[in-house]
Amino acid sequence: MINYEAIRVEYEKMYEDAVTVQRSERVKKPNGATELAWVTKHLNVACRISQTGLAANTQTDTTNDIDYSSKLFLSPLVEIKHGDKLAVTREGLTREYTAGEPFIYPTHQEINLERDVKS
Repeated sequence: MINYEAIRVEYEKMYEDAVTVQRSERVKKPNGATELAWVTKHLNVACRISQTGLAANTQTDTTNDIDYSSKLFLSPLVEIKHGDKLAVTREGLTREYTAGEPFIYPTHQEINLERDVKS
């Protein structure tokens, strides 16, 4: 029998980054009406971000497009949904992403990320 819990604990020793997860949900306003708002679901959860492709230089006179793939690794116990906003901090630098559909294993989950760049 495979001890997935022990393997998950070993994986998590490599998580040196942190992620804060926000999700769009209906929230009730004081007047009783509801509206969509970004709600923090998880705060500073240990994770690991990885670049899965080499960056392509697509800079022009008017734009500097970022073109590479990133993947997030974290515990399968943390609920992430497609479309969640993720703020990932690595070595003091925080970048914002949108989550793709999580692929969950017994020991970890992997999530493809799309970088949110504000011009």
